[in-house]
Amino acid sequence: MVVTILSALAEPTRLAALRILWDQGEHCACELIARLDATQSRVSRHMRVLKQAGLVADRRDAQWVRYRINPDLPADVQTLLRTVIEMDDQSERTAA
Repeated sequence: MVVTILSALAEPTRLAALRILWDQGEHCACELIARLDATQSRVSRHMRVLKQAGLVADRRDAQWVRYRINPDLPADVQTLLRTVIEMDDQSERTAA
């Protein structure tokens, strides 16, 4: 499980998607497509990897899928995810 989670977090588009979802809200695939500046198929593929890693949950809403951070994440995985997102935020601020 650890390798699956770390592999999912290692890809920049997936990490960017998780940063969007980190607000604990639910976000439509259409919003992710726009904010990530990616095609629908690319976002779907990345979200599928995140879902398989257990990091996100989804639900159908008519023609769209809505994503959120998996509310059942174990505490240690939540801590890992928070740490990775904070580290990514710091590196972006340093690069700017």
